[in-house]
Amino acid sequence: MGIFLIRRISLMLLTALSLTFIVFVMTNLQPNLEKLAKTQGNFRMSEAEVSSYLRDRGFERPVTLKYGEWLGVVPSYRIEGRDGETRSRCSAHGVIQSNTPRYCGIIQGYWGQSWVFKEPVANVIAKRLSATGVLMLWVFLVMIPSALFLGVLAGMKEGSRLDRTLSTGAIATTATPEYVSGVVFIALLASSKFGLSPLFSSLGWSDKRILFKGSATSAAKEIPADYDVYWLPDFLEGFWWKVAEAPTLENFMLPVLTIALYGMGYIARMTRASMAEVMTSQYIRTARLKGVNFKNIVIKHALRNALIAPFTVIMLQIPWLLTGVVIVETLFNFKGLGFALVQAAGNNDIDLLLAVSVVSVIVVLVTQLISDIGYVFLNPRISIS
Repeated sequence: MGIFLIRRISLMLLTALSLTFIVFVMTNLQPNLEKLAKTQGNFRMSEAEVSSYLRDRGFERPVTLKYGEWLGVVPSYRIEGRDGETRSRCSAHGVIQSNTPRYCGIIQGYWGQSWVFKEPVANVIAKRLSATGVLMLWVFLVMIPSALFLGVLAGMKEGSRLDRTLSTGAIATTATPEYVSGVVFIALLASSKFGLSPLFSSLGWSDKRILFKGSATSAAKEIPADYDVYWLPDFLEGFWWKVAEAPTLENFMLPVLTIALYGMGYIARMTRASMAEVMTSQYIRTARLKGVNFKNIVIKHALRNALIAPFTVIMLQIPWLLTGVVIVETLFNFKGLGFALVQAAGNNDIDLLLAVSVVSVIVVLVTQLISDIGYVFLNPRISIS
């Protein structure tokens, strides 16, 4: 097991370096750098002024050297600009100070400076990733139990009317992209003129103008300074706020449903296929012939083996959620990691783009490692010597 983990982690590091280098090269292409200079300076800058801006901030050096600086294995540049000021990456591409270090990269914990949000990238990532983490937590709480229940229910009665109905619904949800289901939910549940909200209001079933908010901005708001929960330790108050207080049902339901609906269908179909295969296996037939209660057969014998394949699919949903939240967070104006990625890409915020890519790569690789390890423990037929 130890050798397996060492090999997997070594492969993960190599993959992470390769992918981040590709992203680094793409974000440091000359057109992107020129756009960055004009965004931070003036869109009417001449070519000479653009070149001067980029040279003074170290952008016109070899890409491998810049990548080494970004990692933190090469000392940062110190360039004296035409204005007489000496700048460094370690001072956010600004004028160096007496305490400016020589090395400042990912290894040293420095992620760079965000051009869009005007603050260190590490602060932006911490706030946005925590918001997206809460969103994904609620999505998983809705998606996984529902998908497993529906999949097991359909697999127990393969070929029945219930099976066909649930399978059709699962295929429909999987075939519907997030930007379509999100718009449908907004029209049905968050409109004061169309959908269910005015209908329920006219029938007297609801005293609200709309059932849910079409924007989830308030779900990602910061914890107030005077917020206090007397029965929680101080270090848990912020987490409690993000999980239980800020994401209310009214402003958080639609983005959660939009993301969960797509993944739910895929997991349910995989669970149904696995459960149907297990229910037709020889040891299940033997148990039924011996008169074992059907409920005991499902819970004690079939369920564990049927959940082996869905476990891998569930873990693979985590990387998919990182791409799904980009669309959903933009649609519902939820200020999480996907929203930050869109802002960084639209404004060519290089350091923030690279940081988001690192987070995405780490999440994908770690979830794959957990999936492999979990599969070994769930499947008794597999062992690692």
